[in-house]
Amino acid sequence: MTSRDEQRPGAGAEARGREAAELVAAAQKGDQRAFEALVVRYRPRIYALALHLTGSPSDADDITQDAFLRAYARLAEFEGRSQFFTWLYRIALHRALNIKRNRGRRPTTPLDDPRITAAIAVDAAGDPARTLELQESYGQLLAAFDRLSPTLRTTVVLTTLQGLNYSEAAVVLDTTEGTIAWRVHEARKKLREEMNRLQKDPTPVEIKRRARRISHMRDKPEMWATAIGQLLGDGGGRVA
Repeated sequence: MTSRDEQRPGAGAEARGREAAELVAAAQKGDQRAFEALVVRYRPRIYALALHLTGSPSDADDITQDAFLRAYARLAEFEGRSQFFTWLYRIALHRALNIKRNRGRRPTTPLDDPRITAAIAVDAAGDPARTLELQESYGQLLAAFDRLSPTLRTTVVLTTLQGLNYSEAAVVLDTTEGTIAWRVHEARKKLREEMNRLQKDPTPVEIKRRARRISHMRDKPEMWATAIGQLLGDGGGRVA
């Protein structure tokens, strides 16, 4: 029988949050297995975060490993004033943005970008013609995403791709919920402008049609989020 507490909206997230807090407390007391459980729980999300921001699987691996090593070394500093995952995200974000800045901005988005490859594997369903079509259209959208400022790009990754609510993203980025909302709005506007620019280029008709469809999602944020999430290989779900 399910208890009333278990039936409450958000009860599952609260239970996962308590479990994570217990693991952190045990890890701070020297329980190695507790920290290993935290790695298992959060590694996929940290890797996805790093991949979204850098576009490099090798960099994402390095960032993920480094984030957990730094978190382990600094466990005593974690006081529990925020959730563990937001603290871990801040460590990973700092490292990812440093690597991205050192690498510089790529002039183009290669067709073998892992974020494009992952999206096409789902959307093309093995159809070679569809694969070619999506490579170019997804490449254009991803290029537009990569041209966002680091601040806007990071905000989009956290809220749209990682599923953090505005309050959680504000903690990670050390700002306010209102600022997060403005950044998401600004990112949508800039992506829409880039898609509109694409429509004016000498581009195949089908790609123009897809660009127009994406640009019209401005009044349907859930569709916009789905399109970006599929493009960048979002694993779905929320962080607990």
